[in-house]
Amino acid sequence: MTLLDIFPSLRATTVPRLDPAVWPADTHYDPDGRITLGTVALADLADQYGTPVQVIDEAEVRARCRAYRRHFPSTEIIYAGTALMVGAVARWVAEEGLSVQVGSSGELSVALAAGIAPRRIVLHGDGKTFDELKTAVDSGVGRIVVGAISEITLLAALATEPQQILLRVDPGIDVDRGVHHGFPLGSSSLETAVARIAGQPNLRLTGLHCHLGGQIHNPDHYGEAIRRMIGEMAWIDNEYGLLLSHLDIGGGHAIAYRGGDAELNLTELADILDDALDAGCARHRFPRPVLAMEPGRAIVARAGITLYRVLSVTDTGEGGARVIVDGGGCGQGSGYGAVVVNRHPTGPQRIATIAGKHSEAGDLIARDVRIPADLRAGEILALPCTGAYHHGLASTYRTVGRPPIVAVADGRSTPLLRRETIADLLMRELG
Repeated sequence: MTLLDIFPSLRATTVPRLDPAVWPADTHYDPDGRITLGTVALADLADQYGTPVQVIDEAEVRARCRAYRRHFPSTEIIYAGTALMVGAVARWVAEEGLSVQVGSSGELSVALAAGIAPRRIVLHGDGKTFDELKTAVDSGVGRIVVGAISEITLLAALATEPQQILLRVDPGIDVDRGVHHGFPLGSSSLETAVARIAGQPNLRLTGLHCHLGGQIHNPDHYGEAIRRMIGEMAWIDNEYGLLLSHLDIGGGHAIAYRGGDAELNLTELADILDDALDAGCARHRFPRPVLAMEPGRAIVARAGITLYRVLSVTDTGEGGARVIVDGGGCGQGSGYGAVVVNRHPTGPQRIATIAGKHSEAGDLIARDVRIPADLRAGEILALPCTGAYHHGLASTYRTVGRPPIVAVADGRSTPLLRRETIADLLMRELG
């Protein structure tokens, strides 16, 4: 018998707080030491729906939408749906006043099936096909972001009514040494693109769009992008008489995957964007455009928790361990933490690597995480901050179906996507 058994009231003082940087705001320990989301125990969800299972906190998603609306009241907030394109999530963000960005015909179909008004949908992505553009035009999407001359040619043939176009440009800001997207500012290819659009009766060039990269925590990059892009908008107005009214600075807002990771500060971003708009418009004598941004990861990442059941724990020497769980990695791992959810361990810990049962050596779920030294098979581990891309990048490697998604709200759980079965996978067999 321990002091916690004799004096239960001491338990609250011994249970550490869950890091608010990576867990939903309404995640707590209950009196039994189990982790709960709202009033729902995560271990109970694992028992009810099986594992692995992805849990999405609806309240957290809505709260993050509201935070963006609060910090940027005059900016159009467009949810970057590629982060997690599920019908229910699309409805939540639309109900909170956000538009929805899609990057394929499949994502567009999900958004439309969820009841999102086509005019509030933005299509973009590199290398759009004829079928994707035709589906978008036929559906009446509000804006299409164009990043290649060939897309302009296809849209000119497809559009029978005026279609709003945003040109994706590369403002020349090297954020992460990644691939640069769009027409370089000041380039002949951009001039050609503008001229092509201007010459088409059913294409309406309404603004510019840029994508600087991912996990950007320095807000100055966005301010500099605005100043450069307004200069280009002024040039387009002077050269072609096209007064562009929209400026979309994309997304890429950094979030923390572990405590201490750098994040993008929305208050600082709001101040920098406002100053950049004022400075750019004053310098080029250009009317202030409607600003848009596209957070995706920043809306849903922290709302997601993925639950796995431990299959085995193996000593690796020097006090370390390798834990195998019943799910697989999704190409986003190694940066996450992992926490036992079915009990509150109070004993010693050790460093472990978490790997899926179908993982290869280079596809780990989590690396260098602290686990209870007495962790055993059958217990439930949770990976926080897995709401973004975790589901979209899941695969059917080794012919294993993808896990379900379950929403939690008001003390209740609701399945959003069922588990993919072997029967589902066999339906594709034609031989």
